[in-house]
Amino acid sequence: MLSKLIIFIICAAICLTTLAYGTVHQSVIAVFYASATILSVFRAIDCLASGEIRFNTSFLQIPLIAAIIYGVIQIIPVGSLAETGGVSGISRTISQDAFSTQLIIAHLIALLIYFAVTLAYIDSAKRIRTIVLTVTIFGFCYAFFAILQSFLSPNKIYGVLEVQYAVPFGSFVNRHNFAAFMEMTIAVPFGLLIVGGIPQDKRLLYVTAILLMGVALLLSGSRGGLVSLLAMIFFVIFVTTQAKNYGSLVLKFGMAAALIATIIVGANLIGGESSLTRFAETAASKDITTNRSHIWSVTFEVIKNNPIFGAGIGAFGVAYTPFDSLNGLERVEQAHNDYLQVAADAGVIGLLIGGVFLVLLFKTGLRNIKTPNLYRKGVAVGALGGCFAILVHSLFDFVLHTTAISLLFLTLVSLVAVSGKGQREDGEVEKKHKKRKANVTPIDALQSKIKK
Repeated sequence: MLSKLIIFIICAAICLTTLAYGTVHQSVIAVFYASATILSVFRAIDCLASGEIRFNTSFLQIPLIAAIIYGVIQIIPVGSLAETGGVSGISRTISQDAFSTQLIIAHLIALLIYFAVTLAYIDSAKRIRTIVLTVTIFGFCYAFFAILQSFLSPNKIYGVLEVQYAVPFGSFVNRHNFAAFMEMTIAVPFGLLIVGGIPQDKRLLYVTAILLMGVALLLSGSRGGLVSLLAMIFFVIFVTTQAKNYGSLVLKFGMAAALIATIIVGANLIGGESSLTRFAETAASKDITTNRSHIWSVTFEVIKNNPIFGAGIGAFGVAYTPFDSLNGLERVEQAHNDYLQVAADAGVIGLLIGGVFLVLLFKTGLRNIKTPNLYRKGVAVGALGGCFAILVHSLFDFVLHTTAISLLFLTLVSLVAVSGKGQREDGEVEKKHKKRKANVTPIDALQSKIKK
């Protein structure tokens, strides 16, 4: 019962962290931390009751642990700063904002708990399907809600929260975060569709879900989201097509082109601003918080002055200010490029930790997509494609700073890690899959019967 409850909490967290404005407000984040604590307690009780320790040996957990340890090192006091403005006794740390670094450490610990528990408890084919269905069904329903809200109450989330300094979409304060979430929810069913891991009688449902989520992404107006979606589609086709198999390549590209065309037509029929209309705009904006060219140039100065150890995880806002060449009226908290921000916050050490994570992720994913089980292969392809989309989107935005997105991202990483191994109930699921296919009359066979 505890094991099932843990899976339920994981699925509920994916949905509720998204609905709660993406879990970016401190009060909601505190509830998220409480849920992580409860998850740890339930896991400990379950281990005691079963007499065995549930633990996944995936190396993908190591970089996250390393990031937490390095964050702790950054806030260790080493002497004191010189007296400034009559204030003395301030501890000298690597981090230029030790308090913000402490907050990030707490956040990473909560995410690590969810990640480790998800890896350990997705131990059967049924549970893989539960997570996949949660992501797909919630993504479909959430996209439908977001489209309705964009017309009924475009400037207020749930008709209540009015956002002043960003363009909201769905329950997210920033439309780019909504697009990032959709990229991942689209990727999972798309991967299953491409490899043929969906029974024939359910394919239309999955195609409908993909199309609606794609229309919602396009209507969000996120250019980075559109680029990432296209990158995900090409990536999935690339990793699932064998060399010199031109027929399969043409078929998959044709399917992808048809999906993209349908999404574009659907978005145009619904109307409103979309990612396509925003491509006519320049990347530079009058708003300093979205003027990426200026922010990136200042971020390079931060990196130059803190090349090895970084300015401190979460300390970007403080480190950025001294190098800002503008009036400083607007405080910039993120670099709008997660790779640059990792270099600014954690230096070369942070880049090494991030690089190890990416190598392990793609090494694990490319190995697991070779599994002979079609369903698990589709899950591995889709989950890896969703991760790839977020990594592309991180070139333009700071989407992984939002709790709901980082939680879903780690959930997809978990699916990538567990999908390569044979799971309990695999045989049962395959029998049901074959039986379901046998109960479906192919169109060609139906036409021949009609002629007779």
